[in-house]
Amino acid sequence: MNSRLREMTAVLKKYKLGHGLTPEKFRLILQELGPTYIKLGQIMSLHSDILPKEYCEELMKLCSDVEPMPFEQVEAVINDSYRYSWKEVFESIDEKPLGAASIAQVHRARLKSGEQVVVKVQRKGIHEIMSKDMALLHKAVKLVPPISIKGIVDFDMVLDEMWAVAQEEMNFMLEASNMEEFSRNNRDVAFVATPKLFRQYTTTHVLVMEYIKGLQIDDKEGLLKAGYDLEEIGSKFVDNYIRQVIEDGFFHADPHPGNVCIRDGKIVWMDMGMMGRLSERDKKQISNAVYGIALNDIGMIEDAVLAIGDFRGEPDSAKLYKDIKMLISKYGSLDMGQIDVAVFMQELMEVMKNNRVAMPHGFTMLARGLTQMEGVLADISPNINMVEIAAARLKQEMFRNFDFKGELKKAGKTVYKSAHRMVELPEQLSKILEEYQRGQTRINLDMHASDELSRLLHRLVRNIVMGLWVMALLISSSIVCTTDMKPRILGIPALGVLGYLFACIIVLYTIIKHFISRR
Repeated sequence: MNSRLREMTAVLKKYKLGHGLTPEKFRLILQELGPTYIKLGQIMSLHSDILPKEYCEELMKLCSDVEPMPFEQVEAVINDSYRYSWKEVFESIDEKPLGAASIAQVHRARLKSGEQVVVKVQRKGIHEIMSKDMALLHKAVKLVPPISIKGIVDFDMVLDEMWAVAQEEMNFMLEASNMEEFSRNNRDVAFVATPKLFRQYTTTHVLVMEYIKGLQIDDKEGLLKAGYDLEEIGSKFVDNYIRQVIEDGFFHADPHPGNVCIRDGKIVWMDMGMMGRLSERDKKQISNAVYGIALNDIGMIEDAVLAIGDFRGEPDSAKLYKDIKMLISKYGSLDMGQIDVAVFMQELMEVMKNNRVAMPHGFTMLARGLTQMEGVLADISPNINMVEIAAARLKQEMFRNFDFKGELKKAGKTVYKSAHRMVELPEQLSKILEEYQRGQTRINLDMHASDELSRLLHRLVRNIVMGLWVMALLISSSIVCTTDMKPRILGIPALGVLGYLFACIIVLYTIIKHFISRR
């Protein structure tokens, strides 16, 4: 561990971390530290609600393609995982990987039954390496100077969440469960497919699934040549993703072109290592926020944010309301088809970050996923707008799940409570007037001031107090000077001189403090 710490320290010194941490410098540091840090940087780029926008955009440039493991190590991992030779399961495994990333690499293979499969093999010892690196990163955080982003980001919290996500990705049994759940959720969707999972050959470190021979979703030339309609693909692609979010609450969090392909007229979703999950409450609040945007109801959006978000400190409701109002004034007058989802999500995350609101992990995954979806659409079918499809899907969901009997019962209860309170209103007003006449009325006010106003009031009170001290010293010293009090300095009573001196010191202190605070 000491040698790794020295290596990390050398890299940090090389990039002169003491002079600040720019987005580009941050990316280059992670890139130079190796595969573990590249993966952590990619996970960190999901957190646009915590990290500044420019840092997230820079971290998204990190490329996870790394030097593949030697085939001998691949064999060793499979044999150790199965506890017997891989040759008892596979007829053959291609030595050259289809792709190699920071956590695992993928090889094409053939089972003894003759089926073509893909074998995902975890890098040897990656869990132990990443675990040690995470411990070192927690130590390295203390080296980040205050002039960088450390003041606005809780790095320890971000690192803990990144480690949790990385651990999920390293557990291939969890990915297998994700594949099965995703397949169940979409079994009734005629145009969606997932690779067949070979559960009997899957372990924590090895995942075996069907080999998919199809066209990548952004291969426009190949899709057109095969007779596909790009507009239809784009529309179905978005519709299914919105369904995953709104209906299932279980969605693909990394829908980049490499993880989605077209085969036999179906959209095939692959690589379920990074999935997002929303609770029923989360889905309801998302719907409320969308309705609030459609109705230009700022209060409804604010309520949804307050219900979903995790505030780091005391929430400033007035500031949040103002920021949401500015965001809605920008988008409220636009038609649904004119809203750019990626830009809107980025600006919404900026509002969250400025108000110190941390969004649940599922929402940060959703923001990243929607941004990637928008990028794919812009490439294959730019005329399709995600917001229009989302609005249509929300309307279908609202009518499908509308409980007329329940809503009628709820409305009846509301009317009954309102009528009951109306009857009690004259009595309550009478009590208020009686208490007022007796002088027993109390009013509780909860006043919130901005940080800038608080600092201004603090300076004002300080200067007034200092002024009173100076005035008291000058008056008392002047009175002392009219007496014959001894000892005397240059014919003036020493106590009077001391009073004048203290008054001058206070005046100088106030002037210096004023100019320092202005900076």
